[in-house]
Amino acid sequence: MTTDLAPGAPDPLAPPHRGRARDRSLRRQKRLSNTLVLAFLIIASLIMAAPFLWMALSSLRDPTELARTPMPLIPRDLRLENYSEALGRAPFATYARNSLILATAAAVLNVVFASACGYALAKLRFRLAPAIFAWMVACIMIPFYATVIPVFLMVRHMPLFGGNTILGAGGTGWIDTWWALIVPGAVSPFMVFLFRQFYVSTPSELIEAARLDGVSEFGIFTRIITPLIRPGLLTVGLLSFEAGWNNFLWPLLVTTSDDLRVIQVGIASFRQEASTDWHLLMAGTTLAAVPMIVLFLIFQRYFVQGFASSGIK
Repeated sequence: MTTDLAPGAPDPLAPPHRGRARDRSLRRQKRLSNTLVLAFLIIASLIMAAPFLWMALSSLRDPTELARTPMPLIPRDLRLENYSEALGRAPFATYARNSLILATAAAVLNVVFASACGYALAKLRFRLAPAIFAWMVACIMIPFYATVIPVFLMVRHMPLFGGNTILGAGGTGWIDTWWALIVPGAVSPFMVFLFRQFYVSTPSELIEAARLDGVSEFGIFTRIITPLIRPGLLTVGLLSFEAGWNNFLWPLLVTTSDDLRVIQVGIASFRQEASTDWHLLMAGTTLAAVPMIVLFLIFQRYFVQGFASSGIK
């Protein structure tokens, strides 16, 4: 009498030591694969962290050591006075304040307006929703450098601002004002896309039940659905804050006074036409990078959770 076994099923007549050997082999293979993945991740992390480590070490070097060839890997003398000299060379307190205002405004405005747009595209049924969403996705594909000149001209010729007439001529418009720094970055198509993905993952049954209970659409949006995507709110807020804090080209174009100069533009003051104070430039760059590194280290768990829940892999 013969018994047919299902494919892949263990043979009851096989010796027990053969199964144990197979288990040991599988464990060795899994351990080897985990070791290789871990080694790859460590090497990749070191490669990505190398520029930041070089920046931090260079901020502590003597100017003569920076010009030496070959330059030693570890600074021989740690010059902490590079930081005090950099802070004294330029009004970094003013630059940091301006960057903080710009980054906070970008984060708050994107969370408020982009969340409303994303909720409408995800949960409200209207005929133009697919077309508007496709338009948003298309806007994401357009690089900022392709739109910087048209946006600059719109800011420059803003009617009734900066001495302009109602036709936008005769003055400077929003140039060298907070309006020019904040308004163009108030809503990002990418943030709208992210919020739309967050809201799609929420249950629509809650919305239908709330409507039956007489809750207004604004109440559903603010009190029922939005609290379900808190990791998404933090993700968009952190991304918008980072974009505002690291913004360089746009503030460089629309500001002319030190009172509105941001920290990324202020760092460029260490680069002169004839020479560059590399030790001060690296010290200023390190000071500008520390806040974002600290923020990411604090909120990295929510940041990763937000991207995972949005369906973006």
